[in-house]
Amino acid sequence: MDIRDLGRLDLNLLVALEALLEEKSVSRAAQRLYVTQSAMSKTLGRLRELFDDPLFVRRGTGMVPTPRAEQLGLRLPEVLQAVQGMIQPLEFDPRAYEGQMNLLVQGPLGAWFVPALVAKLQHSAPGMRLRICSQSDQLFEQLAVGGLDMALQIERRHYPADMELTTLAFAQPVLMARKGHPLENTEFTFDDVTRFPQVSLMSTELGELRFNDNGAEQVEEYQRRTEAQVETDDLQTALQIVRETDCLFPAPPMLMEQFNLSRDLVALPIPGLGDLSIRYVAVRPQRVLGSAAHEFFYQQIIELTEKFRAQMGLLNLEQLREQRQLDY
Repeated sequence: MDIRDLGRLDLNLLVALEALLEEKSVSRAAQRLYVTQSAMSKTLGRLRELFDDPLFVRRGTGMVPTPRAEQLGLRLPEVLQAVQGMIQPLEFDPRAYEGQMNLLVQGPLGAWFVPALVAKLQHSAPGMRLRICSQSDQLFEQLAVGGLDMALQIERRHYPADMELTTLAFAQPVLMARKGHPLENTEFTFDDVTRFPQVSLMSTELGELRFNDNGAEQVEEYQRRTEAQVETDDLQTALQIVRETDCLFPAPPMLMEQFNLSRDLVALPIPGLGDLSIRYVAVRPQRVLGSAAHEFFYQQIIELTEKFRAQMGLLNLEQLREQRQLDY
């Protein structure tokens, strides 16, 4: 197909052709489409030029379609119905939907959030497939061009203008340690923490993250004074190291809610961080904002987050402002 041929096509001509085929009269077709008889006669002339065929010949007071017009008439209703379907909003049935969502879930969030999301979708949209990754070297580019549809992550300092952010929750990080760790059930200081090696989960560079209450300085001081003996991109590996050694693992508090992850582990406060909180956000590109399927997927994530937030006592933005009078 030469797309240049389509440039000659005016959909109004096809609508007029359908009226002419049904009415077999220029005047009646004009009345039906609320145009003048002269305008309809000019439209018929354009149709004859477009299809290189007379289309209609006069007989008495009416018109008789040519074989070419009859052939067009067989396909015309289907074509116009298809075009009408393209411009009307699609009805979205999540249980009938067949498609894939591409999601980035940063670091420990995946082990906490994804299993519950999969279970929820199996009930509400069983045909929706998920492709999930934990890192992307070109996150915003992938979101913009379709390699990713959404990202769940700790808020960064900067986002492109075509990205929409939704607050999921605020939470204070904790230190995960093995049960029976020397610091458990003690009043320890930051100096005590620095005596133990750390496990670090590879993720976004610290300088790219945004913290409230000038938290970046506090976190930078923590990293400067603690030793990351092990760096890994696998959460299960990090947790198993913590279970079997005296290493400490800075992590979100929600990991403690997962029994299969938190067994034999305890959550300890991080001294010196004060009221520092991390903001978790959902990031969506403008590309998906008009899609019913993507909106449904987004709402499933929001509903699940609200449920977790209520269960775990995590703060939303309004609660955080009320508690700390924080303008963030």
